[in-house]
Amino acid sequence: MKLLDTLHRWAGGVIGLLLALLGLTGTILLHKDAWIGLPRAADAQRTDLDSVTRATEAIMALPEAPQGIIFARESFGLHQARFGEGAGLYADQSGHVVARWASQWERPELWLFDFHHHLFAGDSGEWVIGIAGIAGLFFVISGVILWWRTRKTFQFRFWPKRMSRPAILMHHRDLGIVAAPLLLLSVVTGTMMIFRPFAMAVVAPFGSTSEAADAMATPDYDSGPLAAKPDYAAMLAEARRRFPDAEFRILSLPRGAGDPISLRMRQPAEWLPNGRTTLWFDAATGELLGARDALAMPSAAQAFNKAYPLHAGKVGGLAYRLLMTLSGIALTLLGSFAVWTFWFRRPKPARRETKAALVSA
Repeated sequence: MKLLDTLHRWAGGVIGLLLALLGLTGTILLHKDAWIGLPRAADAQRTDLDSVTRATEAIMALPEAPQGIIFARESFGLHQARFGEGAGLYADQSGHVVARWASQWERPELWLFDFHHHLFAGDSGEWVIGIAGIAGLFFVISGVILWWRTRKTFQFRFWPKRMSRPAILMHHRDLGIVAAPLLLLSVVTGTMMIFRPFAMAVVAPFGSTSEAADAMATPDYDSGPLAAKPDYAAMLAEARRRFPDAEFRILSLPRGAGDPISLRMRQPAEWLPNGRTTLWFDAATGELLGARDALAMPSAAQAFNKAYPLHAGKVGGLAYRLLMTLSGIALTLLGSFAVWTFWFRRPKPARRETKAALVSA
């Protein structure tokens, strides 16, 4: 038990600040649709084919040559177009531009997202966050085990009674046990999105992981070069014909030669906010190359698709979002206080009293 306590304290002192920052940025991002505050952001979502088609054609005809569109959603009434090097714009649902940026640093919701998911370091940052997620899982499990010894002294406080080391440690212990279920949910779902082997281990009880991996893999379609004026109207109409109840979520142009145009949709029963129902079109002709129905995917794949909406508070409405807010605040407090007590409030070595020897003259 002493070894477990030592590992818990040292790991918290080393990685606690990162977990605190992830908790803080995640909490802020939970409510980004409410604080972005741009004109027309509160407009009701239009899902009819004509409105989406007109906006798509207007945005994709812009001289900046967008790489794709993230369509407006129920909680945010603007389309987002993406360009290279972090540039982009927001447009209303008629296709009129309401805001532009040349870099992600001009939009707080973008750089906060980049930090929370990549630590501003791309794939390398993702690996660091994944390791932090595994460490967070260790903290939750070991914290529960260590709390059990002192369970009779439990006294919940949202904030330490005093800013002394003993009071902070008691607060850390008791806040941790209260928040443990939510922290476990946040840590597991967040790590699932980064480490695919970890995700497959979590969803294994729901079905074959090999079938899930095959179902989620991007099909290898051969496409012609991107046409000068792709027929977006025809593509959107075909997508609506295939999935009449689904809403349009993300239109993406080819990333490389031979890649198709992809269109993601979200069916009503899907939890994932951008859906996993996908269609692929030949970039030269607009011909449908293939389609994937997310609701027909294997059970393990569908379980994996629920990780992000559970992590980001995209299901359950305001009540669940507030629960995840509490999880983020708890992680921020636990991580920051762990670092504070480990590095700046460490106990001083006990003073050993020594008796002075009498020196005889």
